[in-house]
Amino acid sequence: MLSILGVLGGTGGLAVIATVVVQRGKFKADAADTLTDAALTLVQPLRTRVAELEEAALLARAQLDSAREQEQQLRATVWDLRRTLERWRGAILAPDATLRRIRALVQEGEDRRGR
Repeated sequence: MLSILGVLGGTGGLAVIATVVVQRGKFKADAADTLTDAALTLVQPLRTRVAELEEAALLARAQLDSAREQEQQLRATVWDLRRTLERWRGAILAPDATLRRIRALVQEGEDRRGR
């Protein structure tokens, strides 16, 4: 009789152990699903923000390129104007300077600019 109870108890014990093992595996899977869902919930706003920042960076680069181009144009204009002023200054301060020569020099500069 004891051996029968032992076998039934042993079988029941095995069933309990098997149930616990199965439940434990299910619990791990549920925990993994919950963690995955939480991670995706946190990652999605970050992905959206990164995309927004990448777009803003592209816009900033385009604006920077435009500003650099404008700076180069301004430098060229300033260099040209400085050269013109130095020429005029030289003509004005020349020992043999005349009003006619200065006017001719100024007119020549305006003709080159297309005015």
